[in-house]
Amino acid sequence: MKKIKLTLNDFFNLPDAEIFNPDKFKDILSVSIDSRKIGKNCLFIAIKGERFDGHDFIKEVVKKKVSAVMINKNQLKRFSDLEIPIISVKDTTKSLGDVASVWRDKLNAKVIGITGSAGKTTTKEIIAAILSVRYRVHKTTGNNNNHIGVPLTLLNAKAKHQVLVVEQGTNHFGEIKYTALISRPDLALITNIGYSHIEFLKDRNGVLKEKSELLKIAVKNGGVAFINNDDDLLKKFGRKLKSKITFGFNDFSDYKAKLLDVDKSGRTTILISYGKKKFQARLPISGEQNAKNFLAAFAIAKELGLTDKQVLKGLKRIKSVSKRLEIKKFKDTVIINDSYNANPDSMKASLSLLSKIKPSYKKIAVLGDMFELGKHSKKLHSEIGWFINELKLNEVYTVGKFSENIFKSLNGRVPVKKHFSEKKNLIDSLRKSDLKKSVVLIKGSRGMKMEEIYSALEEKLK
Repeated sequence: MKKIKLTLNDFFNLPDAEIFNPDKFKDILSVSIDSRKIGKNCLFIAIKGERFDGHDFIKEVVKKKVSAVMINKNQLKRFSDLEIPIISVKDTTKSLGDVASVWRDKLNAKVIGITGSAGKTTTKEIIAAILSVRYRVHKTTGNNNNHIGVPLTLLNAKAKHQVLVVEQGTNHFGEIKYTALISRPDLALITNIGYSHIEFLKDRNGVLKEKSELLKIAVKNGGVAFINNDDDLLKKFGRKLKSKITFGFNDFSDYKAKLLDVDKSGRTTILISYGKKKFQARLPISGEQNAKNFLAAFAIAKELGLTDKQVLKGLKRIKSVSKRLEIKKFKDTVIINDSYNANPDSMKASLSLLSKIKPSYKKIAVLGDMFELGKHSKKLHSEIGWFINELKLNEVYTVGKFSENIFKSLNGRVPVKKHFSEKKNLIDSLRKSDLKKSVVLIKGSRGMKMEEIYSALEEKLK
């Protein structure tokens, strides 16, 4: 199979690009912004970040036999003695996206773009696992879902790949449009519209305005949008789109699902009706939210031609994503490690799972702040407390400035509750607690580093 390559002509066509030493140019087979990862026929793009400036590593990559470098124009004098091809541009971060866009044009693969307020990473993993039964799949790794990560995801795809599953995140207006114009998805999915990042996106309508760019760009380029009919804003927005596939639990949809049961570990049995057919399966991951994530993945898998048998085979490849509703069992204690991030919608989904798993066990919620909620923070944290009051949890512990509003909203239905201003004090208290026959949920925003609490409990329970 032929390799994807970037030619000299590709770079001459880049906006603002000026090429020095073009006579020494060799076709580019790989692109890197990391000086530690220089492959064969590699272009190194010097990105200036918050902590490091890639221009400071140019001499290092030259020693590693890099084929060419891309630098900002204002750095030209600094590297005038280089004898390898230099591609000078106004802004290397912007040009990284331009290069990725050219690379995307050379790929012979279906691109699936995914965004949403909650569940996008897990849904990406489910889609990739199922599709891998039939296709050679490349997917976003880690949290590479921003203006740097999306281009890198595309640039790491090879000619052999048949499907790309690209996660696209945002917390400011314009970010989804920027990355979607680079990825140009053939299939686009928004998992839901919630209250994430509303400090910058104002409200749910602002979230919809930002994230819907993914659907609009996909449809404009001849692709198809996947619409969650259970989300009021997405359902309404979907009516405007000509090319769409709908899915949901509550309304008539192209893919209509219902939950048949939930076992003691929180795993669901789902029944999906589509056309005149039905599909039923016990899901290997816990929580009703993951059933919703699976439904979206199922719709995409079917539209890409997978049989029910292939989907069932793919189910066996699905694994919990680290720190996202990750269930860990220790003798007679269960921990739900959902410490990666939190927003009001995902918080409620995780608390619901806590209330349903292991019915005879004590239920303990350990909750940290939810960030980027702006002026809505107090109200949305308080609503979590009111939500907990209806769940019959045994113990609730909160930590952080904002989560005190969760604590203050708890009533007498929660027998044991305490707020901590310092995480260290909370950890010390939990180390002394009796966690036998208990299910413990740990959840908070990324900046709270709630995984430190999980590590302390893991050490205690080993």
